Amino acid sequence: MRILVLGFTGYLGGHVVERLRALPGTHVLGGGRSAAADLGVDLATARTDLLAKAMASVAPDAVINCAGSTDGDAVTLTEANSRGPAVLCAALREAAPAARLVHLGSAAEYGPGVPETAVGESAATGPVTAYGASKLAGTVAVTTSGLDAVVLRVGNPVGPGAPATGLPGRIAGLLRAAGQDPDAVIRLGDLSAYRDFVDVRDVAEAAALAVTAAGPLPHVLNIGGGEAVPVRELVRTLARTAGFRGRIEENGGGSARSGQVSWQCSDITAAAHALDWRPSHTLEDSLTALWAATTANPPLGPEGGRAP
Repeated sequence: MRILVLGFTGYLGGHVVERLRALPGTHVLGGGRSAAADLGVDLATARTDLLAKAMASVAPDAVINCAGSTDGDAVTLTEANSRGPAVLCAALREAAPAARLVHLGSAAEYGPGVPETAVGESAATGPVTAYGASKLAGTVAVTTSGLDAVVLRVGNPVGPGAPATGLPGRIAGLLRAAGQDPDAVIRLGDLSAYRDFVDVRDVAEAAALAVTAAGPLPHVLNIGGGEAVPVRELVRTLARTAGFRGRIEENGGGSARSGQVSWQCSDITAAAHALDWRPSHTLEDSLTALWAATTANPPLGPEGGRAP
């Protein structure tokens, strides 16, 4: 089975490739801007006809789209998260219409959650950020494409290799910089929100199950931890794991991308039924692995790759 992974050098894509290569009978191809890519492409700017031609040359049986952007202005996000999937679907319809497409979406597509409530796939979507809106547009492009396609709506991924553009990776970097200084102070924004964290290795497992599953799948499946965790708890647990001896202060600011969503929790029942998938890593497992990777490797760049 020839599986093309787009965004294969990124945080999610790297873990997906690693998981797929452990499966017997699979040949994994990488697609992206890297010089090492089997298929060189930037979905944000790709032409449909040229992408279709390139896609036909690698003849994939399945495609997993991990490409996208979590940071940037509305134009950047729209090009990467909306236009990119639309162009990909158009190219696949022309070059490999029988290939299964697994596209990684985001729980941000739902918008603000209701406290004490897990949101299912049939819930109304109402993103409140440019990021969430751009991801939702990408999902619509995939689910209306007519392809054998499924969108995995991923919660907040955490685990080894987390990039500095996300909270877990950023906190890990700050803790590493602080070291064992008892006078160190880490100043953060408001940590009162609740988030559904899912280990990046569990996301990779879900992608592997989705791409190899027999028969059609639901258009959208939630992939999350299945519980809402206080962000403050994540920060404290990671600080404890790091042996941090200083203090953490909240100044009330925070990420514009997530500040309007105080509660997020995904109902993951459908993924259990459709894929026989459930998260296998606890949050403590994820943070331990994140810290081990942070101390073992150079700091992460914005795309989840090693900083120069």
